[in-house]
Amino acid sequence: MRRLRLLAAAGILALGFGVAVPARALIVFDPSNYVQNVLTAARELQQINNQITSLQNEAQMLINQARNLANLPYSSLQQLQTSSQRTQQLLAQAQRIAYDVQQIDHAFSTSYAPATSSQSDQLLISNAQSRWQNSYAATQDALRVQAGIVGNLDTSRIQTSALVTSSQGASGALQATQAGNQILALNAQQLADLTAVITAQGRAQSLEAAQRASAQDQSREQLRRFLTPGQGYQSSDVRMFH
Repeated sequence: MRRLRLLAAAGILALGFGVAVPARALIVFDPSNYVQNVLTAARELQQINNQITSLQNEAQMLINQARNLANLPYSSLQQLQTSSQRTQQLLAQAQRIAYDVQQIDHAFSTSYAPATSSQSDQLLISNAQSRWQNSYAATQDALRVQAGIVGNLDTSRIQTSALVTSSQGASGALQATQAGNQILALNAQQLADLTAVITAQGRAQSLEAAQRASAQDQSREQLRRFLTPGQGYQSSDVRMFH
């Protein structure tokens, strides 16, 4: 009992002297401050999420721009140039009276000129032969051009198929535009081929018509000479005018 009294007394003395308990040993919970901290953290997290979304959008935009600026991996330019050069070469190989204004003017002032009484029989025969050779060569040239264009058809078919496929599989605006431009170039090349065929055929037909007109003119001159006393013809000479 005595011992218990001593302990009690010591405790009363300690309280009396004001022995303090350390502040860090006390835990104080403030609900309003806790709520405020949670809201602040939530707002910061939302800002971070917004920044991440913005960065993702910018990255996607850059990817799309890269696709739009990507070149078309397929090009038909070389094939189109080859086909066009082949057609031009065939036109440039035109025989005798070619596609030249000076040559045409010279031919129609000589071998296709109207027959006159001052021209010798030999000159009339020579002009008739020259006109026939011109028509023959022009017909051959027209057939050669047609054959060349037919040869280009298979190339055009392959290029059209490849360009349509490339256009449908284009990953961006630039690729689609380039595919469309190449298709237009192919169409232009085909129109050029068609123009070449029409031109070659027209040349052959024009020379044939000019030959017939000159033959009729020389036939009249032949008849006049035949009927003129002192001017006779051999049968072979007569046939050369027709």
